[in-house]
Amino acid sequence: MSSVLPSFPTPVPSPLSSLAVTRSRAPIPHVSEAAAGALSRPARSATPGRGSTFNPHNRFERKHFEACPEDLEAFARALNEETSDPSAAPLRTTYQPDATRGILAHNDSPDIPFDTSVNPYRGCEHGCVYCYARPTHEYLGLSAGVDFESRIFVKLEAPALLRAELARPSWRPQVVALSGVTDPYQPVERRLGLTRRVLEVFAEFRNPVGVITKSALVTRDIDVLAELARNQCVSVAVSVTTLSAGLARILEPRAAGPAHRLHAIHALAEAGIPVGVMVAPVIPGLTDDEVPAILEAAAEAGARFASHVVLRLPHAVEDLFVAWLETHMPDRKAKVLSRLRSLRGGRLNDTRFGSRMRGEGAYAHQIADLFELGRRRAGLPEQGPELSTEAFRVPDALRDGGQLRLFA
Repeated sequence: MSSVLPSFPTPVPSPLSSLAVTRSRAPIPHVSEAAAGALSRPARSATPGRGSTFNPHNRFERKHFEACPEDLEAFARALNEETSDPSAAPLRTTYQPDATRGILAHNDSPDIPFDTSVNPYRGCEHGCVYCYARPTHEYLGLSAGVDFESRIFVKLEAPALLRAELARPSWRPQVVALSGVTDPYQPVERRLGLTRRVLEVFAEFRNPVGVITKSALVTRDIDVLAELARNQCVSVAVSVTTLSAGLARILEPRAAGPAHRLHAIHALAEAGIPVGVMVAPVIPGLTDDEVPAILEAAAEAGARFASHVVLRLPHAVEDLFVAWLETHMPDRKAKVLSRLRSLRGGRLNDTRFGSRMRGEGAYAHQIADLFELGRRRAGLPEQGPELSTEAFRVPDALRDGGQLRLFA
């Protein structure tokens, strides 16, 4: 690991007004699967820097727009007129403040290893086409497609809200996941520093936190993570889907490349921060053969534990992934979909707890065995470190005659 990571300066929190808060153009039309066929043709469907090729219909909306090919051509021409490069129509990411008054999300899913999580952002600019969180944008009246990766909602009050929650007498110290839905180190974090300030709150209270990311930007916060590590209050899981930089560029277009993720694992390990690798998602027929190599590379970089999750395609993600295969991997489409169906009882998705993460049947067992063999050969435990709540405290600075001063 001789290469070094690029340096990431500690951000000076920027007002959201300095970013693109309002949409610079009309939203991309919501199209049905039938209309998506036109968008998924390589000649015009691959939006530069985006994982999605279209905006699928929001399942909660009674009406949707279905564009005919002529409409799509006119829409593409309109976008091209707004760009200096007539051969491409880059879609500008926009950011909007999220006025949520609650920052902790809770779940009771038996196959998720945490009960509580913090998500500083809604939507994720990484643009991973397979992301299981895409359908959450439909609750906002948007689409799981291009909307999810280009219309980001920012919880500017996240640090203050978290401080208030942890200071409550009713709070019971526990491991909190950061994030669990969207990546806390997505590109805009470099400018806003929300995740860093959330980590500083966890360090202030010494409340344990489990960080999940695929961004090398996590190394910017090694100082805060190291402080948490001194009290057994942190672990970091870096997800690695593939070691192929070329595949990663089209699968996860705005995420860190595989080499940078491995370097991040190395930097965190060198700093004494418990770090592991998530081989996720394992895409049958596309990345499953890379599992042993990913585990070996992660162990060499310094990973101390490993886990894996098989590809899930909930709701609109199914259509998005199929369209992605048609655009970028037409020669692998039949194989990938066939393997997925063999895991999911003839379907492309299975929502049942337990099986949704691993799949069922002979091929699911092959993937599990391949991971297990690779994990053992790499010397990686499957379980991460046991985080501790023993050091938890409510800082004296928040107390004033027994009254908590939460927003001082």
